[in-house]
Amino acid sequence: MADAGTPPPSPADPGEPGTARPILAETIARMPNSGGVPPVAIRGLARIVEFIVIGIVGALTAYFYIPNFADVAFGYIVMVPTLAFAVVLAFQALGYYRLGVLREPLRHGLPIASAFAAVFVFALSTVFFLKLGEAFSRGVFALWLVIGLAALAVVRLLFALLLRRLTQRGMLERRAVIVGGGEHAATLIEAMAGHAETGITICGVFDEREDGRSPDLVAGYPKLGTIDDLVAFARKTRVDLIIFTLPVTAEARILSMLRKLWVLPADIRLAAHMQKLKFRPRNYSYIGTLPMFDVADKPISDWDLIVKAAFDRVVGALLLVLLSPVMLLTALAIKLDSRGPVLFRQKRYGFNNELIEVFKFRSMHADRLDPSASKLVTRDDPRVTRVGRFIRRTSIDELPQLYNVVFGGSLSLVGPRPHALHAKADDRLYDEVVDGYFARHKVKPGITGWAQVNGWRGETDTMEKIQKRVEHDLHYIENWSVAFDLYILALTPFALIGQKNAY
Repeated sequence: MADAGTPPPSPADPGEPGTARPILAETIARMPNSGGVPPVAIRGLARIVEFIVIGIVGALTAYFYIPNFADVAFGYIVMVPTLAFAVVLAFQALGYYRLGVLREPLRHGLPIASAFAAVFVFALSTVFFLKLGEAFSRGVFALWLVIGLAALAVVRLLFALLLRRLTQRGMLERRAVIVGGGEHAATLIEAMAGHAETGITICGVFDEREDGRSPDLVAGYPKLGTIDDLVAFARKTRVDLIIFTLPVTAEARILSMLRKLWVLPADIRLAAHMQKLKFRPRNYSYIGTLPMFDVADKPISDWDLIVKAAFDRVVGALLLVLLSPVMLLTALAIKLDSRGPVLFRQKRYGFNNELIEVFKFRSMHADRLDPSASKLVTRDDPRVTRVGRFIRRTSIDELPQLYNVVFGGSLSLVGPRPHALHAKADDRLYDEVVDGYFARHKVKPGITGWAQVNGWRGETDTMEKIQKRVEHDLHYIENWSVAFDLYILALTPFALIGQKNAY
């Protein structure tokens, strides 16, 4: 695996075509990779920091430069943040918050300084034409410009160091795979080599074809397998971007592949740089300057991901404090009711089918626990204790999962429920009952969810029940917002009253 400009090494002796692919794919998948930091978060942080720094420099300059600052303070209270915002807006319009620019402050220093000075010249011109010279000092503007440029240089150098550190740790890369081999894929890879600033790392190529049109090596990148192999590969390592290099005329082939790939938490793009059909620029998204058709987007990404993570930690911590008396009483009741530990750990599938361990209050007799959920709990199930029946019906047994949310990060407050390892509906595994079942795992699972507050929780003994649960989970994923999470949390206590499906 390497960035778009440096192909990874290929096996020296692959033997028969395709025989080395599983080994190579497994090797690449096992390479260390950190959870990616969204580029939009870095760019947003840069805007915020520069707005604050420019504003502070302006305020301090005015305060110390003007003898009777209190007499003109109101004008500067309005002007300083306005001018700081204008600088950030100008930088944004000129593309000075792109990661490639932030990485190289010395190379882009002169254009940035020119834009900064141009904003001040425009501000001084405005003061002159509006005859506001008595309200605002030209000396303040001049001194602010000089000190502001120095402060801006320091900020940009610090961001360059931060980006270098994040890049070294692999936290800024976007890991991509190419779908479709041959000439189209080779042309795309060569074109992407000229856009290193995008931070895209190509892991390899996947293609269904096994003939001369799809060689084992494409522009120096190995072919790692078929689309089924890609799904397995993306379950073992992080894949942020899937790029199709097939022509739009291969509609049937693309749709066939998408039916398998849409369950993955990744952006899916169709390369348009070699398409004969041309559209208006606004119909494309871009990787560098390479046009792409947006086929599917990773749900809850970029700022949304940051907001949801913060929401989970803050609200989860508050709930943990508020519900601690209930949890302590529950632990005491479990201890008095039956022998065994208070907590029960269960393996479940989480985000992107990762195996996670969730905490629950023990609701079954200690010698009859079912860690893999191979047998559904039914009405009057003899495995369930007296206290267990109550805490399962009221979902109090789920409360320890707040620790997963606040301290572990493997669960969210709201989301699809984590999938039990061997859970079945009508004696069939869930993914055999519902096509695309694992699309639920494109986001973190939650303690409660849209399906649960609509009555689709508890026993899933029929195909209809699990299908309804999946429909509601997918609706949540496609329509997520903080307001939606709050709405579901508010409905959860009412949904538990009179619940008849949990035993």
